[in-house]
Amino acid sequence: MTDPLPGERLFSFPGGLRLRHNKKISCETSLAAATLPDRLYIPLGRSRGEQGELLVAAGEAVLKGQPLTRAEHDFQVVVHASTSGTIAGVVDWPSSWPPGRTHPCLELVSDRSDQAADPLPLGNWPTADPQVIIDHLREQGLAGLGGAMFPTAAKLRGDWPALDTLILNGAECEPWISCDEMLMRSRPEAVIEGALILARAIGAGRVVIGIEDQMGAVATALTRARRELDPDDTIRVIKVTTIYPEGGERQLIQVLTGREVPHDGLPQDLGLVCHNVATAVAARDAVIEGSPLIGRVVTVTGPGIRNPRNLVARIGTPISHLIEQAGGYTDDVDRLILGGPMTGIALASDDIPIAKGSNCILALVTEQLQHSQPTLPCINCGECVRVCPASLLPQMLFKAIASDQHELADELDLFDCIECGCCAQVCPSHIPLVDYYRHGKGELRLKDLDQRRATLARRRFESREQRLAREQSEREARRERRREKLQAPNEAKSEIEAAIERARQKKQ
Repeated sequence: MTDPLPGERLFSFPGGLRLRHNKKISCETSLAAATLPDRLYIPLGRSRGEQGELLVAAGEAVLKGQPLTRAEHDFQVVVHASTSGTIAGVVDWPSSWPPGRTHPCLELVSDRSDQAADPLPLGNWPTADPQVIIDHLREQGLAGLGGAMFPTAAKLRGDWPALDTLILNGAECEPWISCDEMLMRSRPEAVIEGALILARAIGAGRVVIGIEDQMGAVATALTRARRELDPDDTIRVIKVTTIYPEGGERQLIQVLTGREVPHDGLPQDLGLVCHNVATAVAARDAVIEGSPLIGRVVTVTGPGIRNPRNLVARIGTPISHLIEQAGGYTDDVDRLILGGPMTGIALASDDIPIAKGSNCILALVTEQLQHSQPTLPCINCGECVRVCPASLLPQMLFKAIASDQHELADELDLFDCIECGCCAQVCPSHIPLVDYYRHGKGELRLKDLDQRRATLARRRFESREQRLAREQSEREARRERRREKLQAPNEAKSEIEAAIERARQKKQ
């Protein structure tokens, strides 16, 4: 029996929660562009290997869309100027993660003219070589806009079997976040065109766009655009059940195909690639209009915001500037979160700039927050197991990490945890389970780094020992040859005479 085609019939994933969406308040106002701030702080990679080669220096004037870095491989994301102005330099600016830390950013002082560099569209993309399309997307700075910011080129190009299906993730399942929904409502044609471009880049003959079943307006808009722009009928728009965290990549793939991504594998191992709908729109703009990725839709919402809405913000815009565009804070705002209430990060400052993965600014008031309660011992109730969408044993992971048995946590597939927060949401003992899992992953990564450093040091030592042994052997061989020559007087004499003759001829 052959596997059903993606979207032919729907399946389910284990666990999950039904949560109040709270999206309506930010969807009542039309999508609009945010005004430009006086200064933008454009994030660079956290390390030299991520940010690529810096192309500008302090005091240099730049145009909107001008590349500021150069990518040396697919895992580096090119950074472009979000507007025209002058580069003030590289500064350490507040970062969302780790909390309270800084991050290297390019400070760009706007000249208010917003003068753009010449666009670089890719002509005749329907017949272009897929590798040319991927190279173009890399140069235009594309990264995953669903939150992970994984380089798009690295996701499209790799050593894996042939890919036959592209899945666009429009299942925006986390409460309060509505940026993808508003984008699909406002630019359905761009979603369809971007889907066709990404399908061409991977050679896929099928495209499935997964949206939540309550997105009626989105379904209507996408279906109309598909009829106009997809004559070959390669795209299907599929409604999936509204349940958290169905917007997770692996969960959406399981719902649409009935197949699970391998524990140590990727969706590409199943012949699939999954991208966010906003990434598809960015791909369309990069290829057809020649516009690099310098902005994104951000949801600014929550009971702590006076006029919740969705704004198109330039990369590097401080969060405080967007909050002003949404009417500012209410008097009783208590907490600011980057992202949603389940997976978001509490912010220590609203000076943090918008990055390519910043999808939501959520301001909560005191009554929206869970009252601080003491953590109680785990009672093995099994609620966390019931709601885990990754089919893990959260209580066992917690106990292993709490007792510093990180290797045991690794054996229990800790890295399969998607940190969705379902387990912590239902825990009657109020244990901050996700915090433990993040800590455990960090400890394992540090241990892996230490092991790699030790392996590298051992290899260097072994290489040095081999080199010293080889040099010693060569010296012994030279000594042996000299001893043999000394034991053969006639041969030594002839060599001396030959050397004298060469010197005489050279002198003449």
